[in-house]
Amino acid sequence: MTTPAAPETAPPTVPVDPRLLEILVCPLTKGPLEYDRRRGELISRSAGLAYPVRDGIPIMLPEEARPLEE
Repeated sequence: MTTPAAPETAPPTVPVDPRLLEILVCPLTKGPLEYDRRRGELISRSAGLAYPVRDGIPIMLPEEARPLEE
């Protein structure tokens, strides 16, 4: 007998300090960032990248970012 798989859930995200969000910009374009709390990412529309936020700390390295879906 098999047990049903647990539903996939996103890992809990630690909130990012709102003051930090006010001053952060994309390291490539120096453009604004949008915080996607559900996915735990900072979105740079101008660069087409999503920077991860881990344990409340934005990882602002282009090599760590994922490309946005078109």
